[in-house]
Order: sequence, then C-alpha cells, then structure tokens
Amino acid sequence: MKTAYFDAFSGLSGDMIVGAIIDCGADFGELERAIKSMPIAGYRLSTRRKTLSGISALKFDVAVTEPQPERHFGEIRALIDASQLSTTIKKRAISIFEVLAQAEAKIHYTTPDHVHFHEVGAVDSIIDIVGTAWGLEHLGVGDVIVSPLPMGNGFARSQHGVIPVPAPATVELLSGFTLKIGDGAHEMVTPTGAAVVRALARPAAIPLAFEVEKIGYGAGTRELEDRPNVLRLMLGHERAAFDSDEMIEISANIDDLSPQIYDHLMNRLFGAGARDVTLTPTIMKKSRPAVTIGVIAEAANRDSLAKIIFAETSTIGLRFHAVARLKLHREIREVETRWGKVRVKTSGANGGAPTTISPEYDDCRRIAAEHKVALRVVIEEARDAAQKLA
Repeated sequence: MKTAYFDAFSGLSGDMIVGAIIDCGADFGELERAIKSMPIAGYRLSTRRKTLSGISALKFDVAVTEPQPERHFGEIRALIDASQLSTTIKKRAISIFEVLAQAEAKIHYTTPDHVHFHEVGAVDSIIDIVGTAWGLEHLGVGDVIVSPLPMGNGFARSQHGVIPVPAPATVELLSGFTLKIGDGAHEMVTPTGAAVVRALARPAAIPLAFEVEKIGYGAGTRELEDRPNVLRLMLGHERAAFDSDEMIEISANIDDLSPQIYDHLMNRLFGAGARDVTLTPTIMKKSRPAVTIGVIAEAANRDSLAKIIFAETSTIGLRFHAVARLKLHREIREVETRWGKVRVKTSGANGGAPTTISPEYDDCRRIAAEHKVALRVVIEEARDAAQKLA
C-alpha cells in the first residue's frame, strides 16, 4: 500500500483533494460512476486545467443544478450506505462525516445526530468527501500524512453569521496537528479539508524521508497573491526508520497524598487523553520522600489534564515542556485463535518486520475466563497467529 502526502502549502479543501487525486492517475469516468451509485441528484461533475504560477493543476468542479435540502449526519450516512461503493470506501467516507459531526456538535452544544450540515451537507461537499475516499482506494493508498497547515486569518460569512478564520469547526478538527496560525489572507483550510485530515491523516515527520512515485496537483478556486493556490499530492513510501511526534510533558512533585488516590488519578488522566502516566519515588528538600507524577500528552489536552491533577492532588503548581518522541511504527490488527478474535499490537522500524508482538491483555484475559483456559496459553496462541501474518 502507498502513502499519500498532502503538501498543503496553500491549505486544502475537498475539491483540491479530489483534483489532486485525479491528477495522480485516478480515472474521472470511474469516479463519476462511483458517485452515481449514491441516491442523490441535481449535480454535474467536470474537470479542467488551470495554470497557477506556471504549475499545471487539475480543477475539480461540482455544479449544483437543483435545490438541495439540508441534511443530518444520519441522512448522509444512509446515502453512502445505499451506494454500491466498497466497504472500505464507505467506512472512510462515513468516518470523515463522523469527525465533522462530533466537532460541530461540540461547537453548537448539541449531539452529532442533531447537527445540521450546511455547507458540508451540500451535494458538492458530499461528492468531495466520497470522491476523496474513492480516490484513495483507487490509488492504493493505505496511509495519509499531511504537512503543517496554513490557517489564514480574518472573518468569513456562514449560515450562522460572521465567523472567525480559521472557522471554529476547522480548529476543533485540527487539534493535535501542526498549524501555522495567521499564514494566509483568507480561509486556507476548509471544514471539509480539515475533516479529511482528522479522519484519515497524521502529521508528517519533519524532515520527511519520502520516496516519491507520482505527483499530482489539485487547483483551488480562489486566486492568491502570495502563493499558487494548489494542493500538491505525492504518492510513495516513507523511508524514515522511526515514527516521530511532538508532545508535552506535565510533572509535579507530591509529598502528602494518600497512595490509594494515585490509581484513581491515573485512570482519570488516561480517560482525559494522557498518552502515558508515570509515578516515580523521589526525595524533596529537607529529605522528604515524595512522588513525581509525569504525564505525556498532546499539547491541546494540557489544560484539561492540569485541572484533573489540581483537583485530585494537593499540588499547587505544575511544570510542563515540549518533548519530541521517536517511536517504532505500530499497527493493531485482529488475529483468529481457536477461542475467538484477539487484538494484537505489532511494532517495528518502518519498512521492516515487526520486532515486538503484544497480544491485547484484556482480550486474552476475557477469553481465558470465558473458556476456562490458561491465560498464558491464549497469549501464546495469539502471538503465534500474529507472527504468521508478519
């Protein structure tokens, strides 16, 4: 499977993504037939060439020819489920709408099923999202990575009135991604583009070791003064030995807390998004024994995790700083055992065979209890099954 790298120096939108996918070799006629398998009408698809700063890019257009209703998430999901698209395409497309519904629900203080999709519920945005899911499968893409994203500035009009740029939904969706706030004079990343990134992509390591096989350019609608308004899509394979990301570490020294509380504290922190929580015995001033609590998390979760630590412990101050991590590439897959399916986590250097295979403890423990078999036997069989797939 290939990796798709969105080099979004001018941001990205749904039509830019589909245009770049077609420019990379996806067949427009096949895309039209795939879209027609959904029970929607009142649109016309077309493509054309645009040259921006000497770069030839493909512009994908959806002309709406009939009035369209506002749609809820459930209605859009039903449209996709009713199509003849493959299961993988349906799952990818629905996952994009799911993350968008969750973001909109949080902003408007409602539930995902009650969210009215305005711009993104329109037929052109539905086609952009489904076309993206179709195109990635058509190109054999298994993994998507994205460059730092320019966010623009100013204000824009929406169905809800005047809103800031970047739009609230866009910011919500891109939590955890590297953003260049204030880069660009207009909206550079649309909610549709942000939803695609949230559902399907991860931040690209910088610098990125990438073997490029094919390049496509998708053109945007607006003419920009400071850069060509194109999305560059590179197809190929990552060659970095390790994955990497940026986190923060939060820590505090605590010398007067009942040990019984630490288990509860750790569970709350993990539930709020902490990636790791450690407790380390230490000695403070005046030789007082204490515990240092350390939390690794995404920067966007800093305040929510800090509130938990302040509420559950006696500390009156926290330290935090940015940390960079190198990680083995990880995958979670299901394997079959004679007692049922078990999730197994494999890890290893990119492009190499897995160096560790770890069956999910909770799955193995449940199976062992249900079938009255030794836990170690379940773990060994799950590990053996995973090794055969490696």
